[in-house]
Amino acid sequence: MAELLNEFAVNRPDDAALIDERGTTTWADFDQRVNRLIHTLRGLGVQPGDCVALLSGNRREAYEVLAACGHAGFLTVPVNWHFAPDEVEYVVENSGSKLLITDPEFDANAARCSVPRLVMDGTYEEALASASPAEPDDQMLGGVMFYTSGTTGRPKGVRSSAFQTGVPASVMKLIAGSMVNVGLPAGGRTLLCGPVYHSAQWAFSYMPLMNGSTVVIQRRFVPEETLSLIDRHAITNVHLVPTQFVRLLRSDPAAKEAFDGSTLQLVLHGAAPCSPSVKRSMLEWWGPIISEYYGATEGGVVTMISGEEWLRKPGSVGRALPICEIRIAPDDGTPSGPGVEGVIQIRNALGSDFEYLGEPAKTAEAHPEPGWFTMGDIGYLDEDGYLYMSDRKIDMIISGGVNIYPAEIEAVLIEHPAVLDVAVFGVPDEEFGEQVKAVVQLVDGRALDSDLRSELSAVAREKLAGYKVPRSFDQINEMPRSEAGKLLKRQLRLPYWEGTGRRI
Repeated sequence: MAELLNEFAVNRPDDAALIDERGTTTWADFDQRVNRLIHTLRGLGVQPGDCVALLSGNRREAYEVLAACGHAGFLTVPVNWHFAPDEVEYVVENSGSKLLITDPEFDANAARCSVPRLVMDGTYEEALASASPAEPDDQMLGGVMFYTSGTTGRPKGVRSSAFQTGVPASVMKLIAGSMVNVGLPAGGRTLLCGPVYHSAQWAFSYMPLMNGSTVVIQRRFVPEETLSLIDRHAITNVHLVPTQFVRLLRSDPAAKEAFDGSTLQLVLHGAAPCSPSVKRSMLEWWGPIISEYYGATEGGVVTMISGEEWLRKPGSVGRALPICEIRIAPDDGTPSGPGVEGVIQIRNALGSDFEYLGEPAKTAEAHPEPGWFTMGDIGYLDEDGYLYMSDRKIDMIISGGVNIYPAEIEAVLIEHPAVLDVAVFGVPDEEFGEQVKAVVQLVDGRALDSDLRSELSAVAREKLAGYKVPRSFDQINEMPRSEAGKLLKRQLRLPYWEGTGRRI
């Protein structure tokens, strides 16, 4: 049996491990399918330390891939299903993936990839059917490598030191067990209602699964369906982002009235700033079971704050977890103290760290000194050690909990012959937290009329995922730049945020 699944396959063989709209996988079936997939991947030449790319929607097979790689010393590379074909190709090639497993809904976007691929419902099922269900030998720890955005160039692969080739697979039990620090109930029932390619959605569904939690999978977030699934499956824990809060609050009144939610024990949210009014409305509706965290793909969960604490400390993202240490490094080098803003720096007491794949300079930039790292965020600690976010040093846009990379969009828009200079940044959006804004400086004689706006949108949509396409365009006579030529993007952002009471 797959080592991490043995306990559940033996003691609860007929209980549901995974549930989606297409059916149910029991623990016994899950264990057997994972075994077959390990043999399949090995037969295709995948070796310990190799990467297997996964381009899949929310479905049970995605967890089979995650679990198979997690038992065989492979790294799963989840690929954003919104990516255009050239973006998919880049991630697969940059990661050095030996194989690509795709959902048929998104397989067309993998057509440019040169590596072999298995398509779910097709070659994937054929391969599993012909593979042995016997317990694989030489099981060892595998993991995931997510791609995240930065301030320059393409997305970067984040390779965590937690996933070391040759380590016993049972180490994943320890990693999964550490999730009790965020309050996940043992043996509960988890709802996935965000994209499985996102690191937070992976962490707060796959880790509970490895602890024996049934995972109910929602293909697409529909608020009324989410409410129904929570009650129908007696869900105990779910991860949400602020955009989903907004949509739940605005959902059909009848669905809200019918919602019970009494089985819920923990509702986690993070990934983006949450409007205080939205947070209060959710707490009034669902009660103090809502907890917030601060973290990132690079550093995992760093802080936590319960609903009761947040009402006492509104706006805070909590105090550091026992395994983390936080310090604030002011830009001017002066000693930090309560209320003093600066770059948020983090150290993991267990020694967990990360590197950006093939990007030593970027990795060094994220580490101000050995053992300490930063995600480029700015904030401060109060006298009780609660962290408050105040700004982002980097240019990242977070819209609906999704990281959006301005430099990538700028590189596409600047190709238009009418564009002389361009800046992309986030502006306030009530539902999504931020939306993508592009400010352009045009060549002499051109004006930003409706035709040009349409052209710019079309250029972006042709080469980028839809959520990266600017929602709006503004024109500026001359882009603000320093004497060294550095774009002073904060000057551009500021007017759009005035009066909002926040800067992110």
